[in-house]
Amino acid sequence: MKIGIIGLGDMGKLYAITFAKAGLEVIGCDLPDKFEALQQELLPLNVQVLHSLKKVAQQSDFLFYAVEAEKISDVVAQTALYLKPTVLVTGMTSVKTPEVAAFERYLPHHTEIIITHSLHGPGFATKGQKLVVAPHRISKHSYQKALEVLSALESEVIELEDFHQHDQIMADTQAVTHMGFESMGTAWKNAGTYPWESGAYVSGIDNVKILTTLRIFSYKPHIYAGLAILNPYASSQIQAYAQSESALFKMMIQENEAAFRERIYKARDFVFHGQHNLILFDIDIMNEFSIGTNATLEKSNSHLSLLAMVDAWHQLGINPYDNMVCQTPPFKLRLGIVEYLFKNDDLLERTIQTALYDKSIRGDDLEFHTAVREWASLINYKDMEGYKSHFLQAKAFFEPLLERGREQSANLINRLS
Repeated sequence: MKIGIIGLGDMGKLYAITFAKAGLEVIGCDLPDKFEALQQELLPLNVQVLHSLKKVAQQSDFLFYAVEAEKISDVVAQTALYLKPTVLVTGMTSVKTPEVAAFERYLPHHTEIIITHSLHGPGFATKGQKLVVAPHRISKHSYQKALEVLSALESEVIELEDFHQHDQIMADTQAVTHMGFESMGTAWKNAGTYPWESGAYVSGIDNVKILTTLRIFSYKPHIYAGLAILNPYASSQIQAYAQSESALFKMMIQENEAAFRERIYKARDFVFHGQHNLILFDIDIMNEFSIGTNATLEKSNSHLSLLAMVDAWHQLGINPYDNMVCQTPPFKLRLGIVEYLFKNDDLLERTIQTALYDKSIRGDDLEFHTAVREWASLINYKDMEGYKSHFLQAKAFFEPLLERGREQSANLINRLS
């Protein structure tokens, strides 16, 4: 079977190289101005780079569309007439609703389609990582045939019912998770100081926050923009997170302790009561991964971003542990530190007291509150370009440390696993 990959960006290349190493014949293409560089890079790895997507479409037995979610419709339209009658088709976007819409609109009715999504970035090899798979318009025989080919990736296959279930879970595990960390990054950028320069961000939990934020901003903005704006289930969840954060922040500045405690405890009991599938992160490992050197200045943190996440899950009726089946590294890190905070009575009490009465952290909380509103508005208005611009502004602020952050976060993920 000849594997075709349209789009040899970071993930497309990772798939191409992995399939080629497994002994499969692989062809691919990208934009014309990248042809020579890709040919020099991939030809020694037994990946044949072709000049046009038409040629890749004509020759492929299993065709992967590895392009941005916002461009998938145009690319499918350009190739639909050239596909083999027996071709299997899938897409590599992180949001499946626009991908499936493009397939159904342009592909011939007999073309068989399978849903696939690797739950990791190009910084990780596919082996041992999670790969979501779901049938769409495909026979049982062809579905099994596709699974046999995908086994070359050596990923842990997670089978879902359909693309709707995929996008619903991804709204929580990806879109809202990323937006939370992006809001942290924007807040620190707007404050004009790196978080590790303050004694409020030197705990083990804050080390995870900082490294995950750096990891997210080390990648390309279109990935996150597509996840948040094109996923039909994401907007309501992101708005719920923004509403939870706003409600808690108002109680904090009003020092309304009774209402604040009631809301936090109700959310805690909903998410964690009777929960036996705990992640149980090791605080000693989290403490090791410090970017800054201001541990002597350590002070309490309100952890507003984490309190809001648990409250939002409560308001939405979502059990985040149900979504662990499709966990991504940032989601597991976020749920892990939320769990650590809420399962530690002394730490949670100290956090509540800080949130309500410690004025030294209030400026940081205000910056975060403002950032959440900014991100939620961009997503609500479906402002793709505004999202990318907002992302790149924060990315530029952290630029000198992004590579280190990505490496350190990968090490942290491996250690905590």
